[in-house]
Amino acid sequence: MGKNSRLAAFGLAAMLAACSAAPDISPRPAPRPAPAAPDLAPPPTPSPESEALTAYYAQIQADLLSQGLLRTDGGGADTPFTDTMLTENFIRVALFDEYTRSPAGLVAHETQSRLRRWMVPVRVDVTFGPSVPPEKQATDRARIRSYLARLAALTGHPISMVESGGNFHVQVVNEDERRALGPLIARTLPDLSPSEIGGLTNLPRSTYCIVYALSQGSASSYSAAFAVIRAEHPDLLRLSCIHEEIAQGLGLANDSPLARPSIFNDDEEFALLTRQDELMLRILYNPRLRPGMTAIEARPIVREIAAGLMGGGPS
Repeated sequence: MGKNSRLAAFGLAAMLAACSAAPDISPRPAPRPAPAAPDLAPPPTPSPESEALTAYYAQIQADLLSQGLLRTDGGGADTPFTDTMLTENFIRVALFDEYTRSPAGLVAHETQSRLRRWMVPVRVDVTFGPSVPPEKQATDRARIRSYLARLAALTGHPISMVESGGNFHVQVVNEDERRALGPLIARTLPDLSPSEIGGLTNLPRSTYCIVYALSQGSASSYSAAFAVIRAEHPDLLRLSCIHEEIAQGLGLANDSPLARPSIFNDDEEFALLTRQDELMLRILYNPRLRPGMTAIEARPIVREIAAGLMGGGPS
């Protein structure tokens, strides 16, 4: 309602009051006092480690932005790619793993894998640590909900946010809260070893965020995922983590230095999902591909789909 409307409404109320009859003096019950607002417990005081990380990541974001990195434009004329590049980038990102499992936990070692994606609806629940103020929680929830709708439209797969009982769990926590997640992770993902759980709870500061996506047994379709986002991140780094970890948890599990424009590249050039990333998600969930395919099996199909998406043939 604009300013003039408010003034008109006020004038109408004043006129009605001026034309009213003698005041009603019949007894009226005393108005009930408004219920007191519930006392919200103040967020816990962060540890010195958490405070130091807040300052550290603020400086990281400032440094990246000063270099022209963390782009949010999705790519443009300076980042052209062809259907051949799209094919090769998809193979490298979707059919290779960034980490391998070992008795000591996850080890950074790229290995060839099989195509993996979700076959059941993806239901994302988001939990915030007490350190995250309510206004930031509301902003993050709105952004995640909007992003999930975008991912569902791209993939044609049911992806949505739920209040609880999801199969894709996102935790936005600070340093102190993340270290206490072990029991919850063990209950949520009982197939993880203690060392793998430690990979989520004991992150080096060089790891901005992380996601585990798991299949049951030898299946190639995901059944659960667990992502951890650092609450210490400033706004853009935080949103960048949301974009990358949820998309990786859908099946684009690897990073490649050749993928550009892409968030699946450790150079931090792009903060948010790019045009090429969107196409890779469309390829991943194309019904012509199936979970379990090897790179050799998938490549000719991916090539045809990529050509169609880039305007060179049927998709």
